[in-house]
Amino acid sequence: MAEAILYSFRRCPYAMRARMALHVSGLAYEHREVVLRDKPAAMLGVSPKGTVPVFVTTDGEVLEESLDIMRHALAQNDPEGWLDRGDQALVAANDGPFKHHLDRYKYASRYEDVDPEQHRASAVEILAELDRRLAATPHLCGDKRGFADIAIFPFVRQFANHDRERFDADLMPHLQAWLEGLVASDLFAAIMKKHPKWEPVET
Repeated sequence: MAEAILYSFRRCPYAMRARMALHVSGLAYEHREVVLRDKPAAMLGVSPKGTVPVFVTTDGEVLEESLDIMRHALAQNDPEGWLDRGDQALVAANDGPFKHHLDRYKYASRYEDVDPEQHRASAVEILAELDRRLAATPHLCGDKRGFADIAIFPFVRQFANHDRERFDADLMPHLQAWLEGLVASDLFAAIMKKHPKWEPVET
């Protein structure tokens, strides 16, 4: 049986959440670090859309969406019970409206007639809802981290890091503590280790 393969890029938030689920599941795979400006032909051969992450299972199935990779890994082994703490609506709000505003705040120059401050304000409204939710429990779906936390966390981190001083000044203490805890976790440290660019072995 062939070894599973993950095509990844270290700083991509979608790839981060896939790697976190794969790591906690203990699923074995070959990590192939991709340079996005020089995508390997092997990756494009299995996934022509050319985005990461891409996971090729031991059976040859190609998973091109990070949430699908997370679910696949956790279906094999879910030692912390992440799948019990999912909240699909919350994840959809992150991947839809929040990501929309995040992109136009962080990458405003890529869009025409965009006011980054307006999009930041809209993103903060969504984050404030998370903060209110985290006032009741330390994680988004209870006392322990779960699928929703890991699916959403890399994007909140990306927002915070774009202007850390402003984020730290926002009155969202529960969200800030949640983010700090996940950033400082052994899990996040493990999946953020640097890998050299993957090169195919010539035969």
